Amino acid sequence: MTEVKRRYDATRRRQRARDNRRAVVAAARELFERDGFRPTTLAAVADHAGVSVKGLYKYFGSKAELAKAVFDHVIAGDDEPVPVAERPEQIAVRAEPDVRRKIELFVRGLARRQDRSARVQRLIRDGRHVDDSLVAVWDQLSNEALVGATIIGRQLLDTGQLRDGIDLDEVRDVLWNYMAIDTYDRLVVARGWALERYSAWVGRAVIAAICD
Repeated sequence: MTEVKRRYDATRRRQRARDNRRAVVAAARELFERDGFRPTTLAAVADHAGVSVKGLYKYFGSKAELAKAVFDHVIAGDDEPVPVAERPEQIAVRAEPDVRRKIELFVRGLARRQDRSARVQRLIRDGRHVDDSLVAVWDQLSNEALVGATIIGRQLLDTGQLRDGIDLDEVRDVLWNYMAIDTYDRLVVARGWALERYSAWVGRAVIAAICD
C-alpha cells in the first residue's frame, strides 16, 4: 500500500509540475506579446501564472530561456513532448512519394507554424538588438531551422525528382530561406495575404527553385 501511495504521490507531483510549467509559459507568452520582452519581469510572469518566483526558476533559469520555451510551445501548438518532426503532418510529408506534393504538404504545415509563432519570433528577432540575452536564442532558432531544412531537403533529394545537378546545400538553403519569418511578415502581415494564398505561393516558389 505504501509503495502504491508513493507512486501516486510522484505522479501527482509530476502532473503539478507540468501544470505549473504550462501556466508559466502561457503567462510569459501573454505578457511578452502585450508588454514586450524587456519590460516583462520574471516576477510579473510568476504572479500572472500563480506560482512563486522561486518556483518559476525551477523550470526556467532565465528570461531568455523562457522566451525559447514560449517559441517551442507556439511552434508545436502544444506542450506535448513530441518533436515537430514526429508529428502527423511531418510523417505525412515523409510518406508522400511525389516531390511536388511533398513540398506542398511541407509548406502548408510551415505556414501554419509561422502563423502561430510570428509574434514570438518577431519579439526574439527584434529584441536581440536591445537585449543581448536574446542573441543566443535567435541563433538557436536559426540553427534549428537549418537542421530542419536539411532533413526535409534530404527527403526531397531522395525522391530523385528534383532538378538535375542540384545538391543538398542548395535545397537546404532554399527551404531555410522560406522558413524565415521575414517573408511571412511582408506578405501576410504587411500586405494582408490570406494564409492559404501565402502557403500556395511559397509552395510554387520552392517548386520553381528546386524542381525541373
